[in-house]
Amino acid sequence: MIELTPDELKERFSQKIFKQIGEIADELGMECYVVGGYVRDIFLERPSKDIDVVVVGSGIAIAEALGKRLGKGAHVSVFKNFGTAQLKYRGTEVEFVGARKESYTHDSRKPIVENGTLEDDQNRRDFTINALAVCLNNERYGQLVDPFDGMADMRERIIRTPLDPDITFSDDPLRMMRCIRFATQLNFYIDDETFDSLSRNVERIGIISKERIADELNKIILSPTPSKGFVELDRSGLLPLIFPELSALQGVETKNGRAHKDNFYHTLEVLDNISQQTDNLWLRWAALLHDIAKPATKRWEPKVGWTFHNHNFVGERMIPNIFRTMKLPMNEKMKYVQKMVSLHMRPIVIADEEVTDSAVRRLLFEASDDIDDLMLLCEADITSKNMERKQRFLNNFQLVRQKLKDLEERDRIRNFQPPISGEEIMETFGLAPCQQVGSIKSAIKDAILDGIIPNEYEPARLYMLEKAAKMGLKPMAD
Repeated sequence: MIELTPDELKERFSQKIFKQIGEIADELGMECYVVGGYVRDIFLERPSKDIDVVVVGSGIAIAEALGKRLGKGAHVSVFKNFGTAQLKYRGTEVEFVGARKESYTHDSRKPIVENGTLEDDQNRRDFTINALAVCLNNERYGQLVDPFDGMADMRERIIRTPLDPDITFSDDPLRMMRCIRFATQLNFYIDDETFDSLSRNVERIGIISKERIADELNKIILSPTPSKGFVELDRSGLLPLIFPELSALQGVETKNGRAHKDNFYHTLEVLDNISQQTDNLWLRWAALLHDIAKPATKRWEPKVGWTFHNHNFVGERMIPNIFRTMKLPMNEKMKYVQKMVSLHMRPIVIADEEVTDSAVRRLLFEASDDIDDLMLLCEADITSKNMERKQRFLNNFQLVRQKLKDLEERDRIRNFQPPISGEEIMETFGLAPCQQVGSIKSAIKDAILDGIIPNEYEPARLYMLEKAAKMGLKPMAD
């Protein structure tokens, strides 16, 4: 974090929009402050677009007055039920809310809201680092209000609640997820008292919607080192409640002196590895889920030891249920994760054996445009501590990548459609839709993928006639 003098902090609020908000607040006789993440991120040198303004009085009144002053191009949305308003202007977004104090009932995270002071508003904030406020009124412009020593916590890199953490987490259990998310995103530590309270209150997570939990999980997954978040989720006791399938990966079983690796920590290592290469959320999800079926497929075979046969295919089948339960999108994003999980063993098998044209062609056909993502996942999956073995796999993967490039340039396999359509087969031999049409079409596809014929029309047509003849089919007379 950076240290700023009062004048330097004031300078960070020199944009015209802050001055205008302050002027309107003074005209209306109200106090107003920029609060929360925007202020925190100035000191942490993080980009922050969303500006939250707390008004001691009506936030809606100031938002509407500002919208009028800015004129064309300003768009104000008012949410009377919540006492909030949002202003969008030239790429800037400002959220206005009246200062409030909140109280909760045990079975809901929806608060009973009353008008309050700035102090009341800061008391209801989740963490000390998010309770910082900067005044926009002329007399105190740019002045920092930090009642809970959030600045000291930022220096110490600590996440701590402003008030009793048991009340903070019990009132709004989503804050437990946010606590771990902030610690992960910022690479901070959770204060011991705060963490103990979080662990005591984990069962309260049951009143939070799956969508909100998934939103926080996604933010953890998109962090620079996501494993930190999942270790904390596990340590607190939240993980088995929100993601039992991932929790089930933990543990090592030993039989006849032979053990397998801990699949939970292996998964987190793969997730961290891939996070160094991509910000693609769904590829990171694929890394998190690539071995999700290992508990279900674990078997002991005396000759080879522990096995997890077909864990990639079983994992592919598990994903829709996981996505449905977590309220994640059931669309092409899920299908993409399924594809990655299903195929993640293929390049390893190819790389471990002789890299044949046919095997690479088939991989390219099945992965199509996602082949580069798949190779990233496979490289991230090499977590062996044996550096020699690790290097051998990485070298072999380079061979696979080169082969993919060469074959793609030569054979145009990615997203290819066989040159002969089912309609042409039916027309040629006077067939209605039937098994024979599918068989001929599959045979042409396989011949191209196996390198028997090139991916061109004439060779494909000749191959069709040959295959059909063996099935006793003759072309219709022209």
